Amino acid sequence: MERNLKFVVAYDGTDFHGWQRQPSFRTVQGELETAMQRVLRHPLAIRGSGRTDSGVHARGQVANVRTTCPIPTKNLRHAIGGRLPNDIGLLDVSEVHPKFDSILSAECKCYRFRIHNRSRRSVDRLTQRYTYHCWHDLDVERMHRAAFHFIGTMDFSAMAGTGRERETMVRTVLRCDVHRHLDEIRIDVVGKGFLYHQVRNMAGTLIEIGRGYWPVDKLPEILESKDRQNAGPTAPCEGLSLQWVQYPARLLQPPTIASPRSTG
Repeated sequence: MERNLKFVVAYDGTDFHGWQRQPSFRTVQGELETAMQRVLRHPLAIRGSGRTDSGVHARGQVANVRTTCPIPTKNLRHAIGGRLPNDIGLLDVSEVHPKFDSILSAECKCYRFRIHNRSRRSVDRLTQRYTYHCWHDLDVERMHRAAFHFIGTMDFSAMAGTGRERETMVRTVLRCDVHRHLDEIRIDVVGKGFLYHQVRNMAGTLIEIGRGYWPVDKLPEILESKDRQNAGPTAPCEGLSLQWVQYPARLLQPPTIASPRSTG
């Protein structure tokens, strides 16, 4: 019987050429598929919830694959996880509903952009692989007030990276928060889906506002222009991480097998 398996994966994206499998490049999908095929014993293609770029990390990437392998999910987590390189961790394996699709079933996802905001580099905190070092003094309150303008359903052309045209540039951002934790500023963005480089361009624009280059009320004007050249620079990939992906509860459980009716 075919099973639909959901995998939750964390990875340090520094040494990967992104998520998506590519010939001659080391990718997260490629490493996962190699390890899975050794255990499941058949050709497969996993579907990830999002194609993170080169250097982007994940704490809660989700993927799914269909298999007839009968090995229990607990055993699969150890068998597959033990065959993965040190910069990928398999956090969970579960059997889900046949209609579950890591891409199409996603309700929303959260990305976090981390900024090391002090004059000295972040190497003394050992976070240089996971934060962007910005030595300018950043006004978190200004960034927080500006971030409010990102919330809603609108055309995000001004925040989209070039080179990947979509049928529509309209996206929905459910939450955009900016807060400081010691020397680190964190930008959390929750949305139903994102354009190429959207979150990194949002972060770059908020950084410009935080350092006083633009006023807070500049952001609505930038968004309304729908022109990428009017927004801030693309923030570096090392600061970005996919935190989690949310799905409908009904799809996170395998279908129940009805017991035969008693006769007599």
